[in-house]
Amino acid sequence: MTKNESLHPRDIKEVILGDHWLSIEEVVAVARYSAKVSFTAAYRSRVKASRGLIEKFLQEERVIYGVTTGFGSNVTEVISKDDAEILQRNIVRSHAVSVGEPLEKEVVRAIQLMILNHLGHGFSGVSLEVLELMAGLLNHDILPVVPGDGSVAYLSPEAHIALVLMGEGRAWYKGELLSGCEALEKAGLKPVTLGCKEGLALLSGTTSVTAFAALALYNAIQAVKTADISGAMSFESLKGTIKAFDPRLHAVKKHEEQNKTARNLVRILHGSQIAEQFKEYRLQDALSLRCIPQVHGAVKKVLKNALENLMNEMQSVSDNPIIWPEGDDGIALSGGNFDSSYVGMDADAMCIAMANLAKNAERRIDRLVNHHVSELPNFLVVNPGLNNGYMIPQYTAAGLLNEIRVLSHPATIDNVSTCANQEDVVSFAYFAAKKAYQISKKLQYILAIELMLGTQALDFYESLNPSPVTGKVHQFIREKVPTVQEDRFFHPDIEIIYQHIQEGEIVILVEELIGEIH
Repeated sequence: MTKNESLHPRDIKEVILGDHWLSIEEVVAVARYSAKVSFTAAYRSRVKASRGLIEKFLQEERVIYGVTTGFGSNVTEVISKDDAEILQRNIVRSHAVSVGEPLEKEVVRAIQLMILNHLGHGFSGVSLEVLELMAGLLNHDILPVVPGDGSVAYLSPEAHIALVLMGEGRAWYKGELLSGCEALEKAGLKPVTLGCKEGLALLSGTTSVTAFAALALYNAIQAVKTADISGAMSFESLKGTIKAFDPRLHAVKKHEEQNKTARNLVRILHGSQIAEQFKEYRLQDALSLRCIPQVHGAVKKVLKNALENLMNEMQSVSDNPIIWPEGDDGIALSGGNFDSSYVGMDADAMCIAMANLAKNAERRIDRLVNHHVSELPNFLVVNPGLNNGYMIPQYTAAGLLNEIRVLSHPATIDNVSTCANQEDVVSFAYFAAKKAYQISKKLQYILAIELMLGTQALDFYESLNPSPVTGKVHQFIREKVPTVQEDRFFHPDIEIIYQHIQEGEIVILVEELIGEIH
């Protein structure tokens, strides 16, 4: 049902909406790598048919929420069909009130793609002209300025994007910050006048939540695979006993992800002279080494569950009301499909899962630099004292972990009534997904630090070879980050490895050698 999921997102040059389930790889391709967006004939046909219905309803002056009524608790106010355009313009202008620093480019682009995806199912009544302009923003690299704070689950971030479609708001184009109208004009595009229901449809839905969650989940999947690699390197350099990964041990624990993670570690460490030399060195290791399959496996299970729900959400219509066709006619059905609880609760669970991955990686980092347990030079430098070596990167990991722990408090358990108690329960899924995205990047930094330290630790094993796989990773990192002989500016080293993690290059390198990391 999905397409392009086996490709790296940077290799996907175009995403065609309409005939298949959108994959998270395609979301990343558009958001991070600026893939073009287009529509199939079926997409266009569905949109046109739905638009025809809503215009029919307007002319018949049917009572439809957000079309011939006000919004929220103003639902009791009847709006004339002659004021349909004013009503839609007003909802966009009045709802564009999020504040704070603008969202990152890839997040804004992901939200735009989610809007196109869910409105293209043909149950929302939006015109093809509006959706083509939204795709035009993506394809011409026009970036709406979207303040990132102050959403309970939807509305405000989307409204800032919709302003640009109207020629209002602000947007970046070719390095210039312009008014929405100027940005469109310079790109050869024209603003639209939103018709009945279009402002409401652009704003109402799970689009920003799902966009954040998709990016966070993609990062988290890359991170947990990377953690298997970095964990194996730390395990190897800390003289771990590979007997902890004996398949018989894991066969009695009925969790598929744990079993597969143990096999990943065995495959990564296969052929290691270091692991062979020290397999009887200790009866059992510290939990951060011994329990890698159990912890990483549990994280993978959470991410697997989140992926299933996210895929379903991306294939869903999260509008209100929906326009349901019935022969030559149809009906507007009001409900609550804009609620983001599925994705929000999964995002909170992802935060907790990533926090567990981070806390184990940080403990391995500490063991690598702590000569009391590592049996390696203090802070992994030959001449400690004069040199601090990798003393402070562990502080960085600890600081990041503290931030992750605070961000892991669930957002979706909270509630504040809004809209004169008409919207008396809100999901707060926006912040759940936003903090999952934030955590995913902090986690990748912690793993970058672990890889940096694990590579340095292996340098001290001159008479014993690492496994062919960890040896290749060591070589890959050493081509970018030289061995530490004395103190230097370490920040660029961390950033280099972080970028390779985010690009998935270390995972690709290992999977070329052993097959898929499960």
